[in-house]
Amino acid sequence: MSEVDIQIPTTFDAFADANASNSGAGAKEYVHVRVQQRNGRKSLTTVQGLKKEFSYSKILKDLKKEFCCNGTVVEDPELGQVIQLQGDQRKNVSTFLVQAGIVKKEHIKIHGF
Repeated sequence: MSEVDIQIPTTFDAFADANASNSGAGAKEYVHVRVQQRNGRKSLTTVQGLKKEFSYSKILKDLKKEFCCNGTVVEDPELGQVIQLQGDQRKNVSTFLVQAGIVKKEHIKIHGF
């Protein structure tokens, strides 16, 4: 038997060049701000996707003081560290993160109803 040279076609990514040139620090990393419904009128705001170089406890302390709410930092095996705040604080958190210079406005995704 002779060896047959078989070429397997690879997938072609038409946007590979665009993604490569746009791959600056944190280009595709979004900060996700979500609201989760608890029981009744109670809700929970979660913030995930912040860079690991930031001190989550200090950000949480400032958020709690600014919005007069309680909160905690939760360690999730898939998502990493997640900030949880009481109440629907989505707009407040997004404006705070932009004004503090932690995240650019283009890199914030607000989810929820």
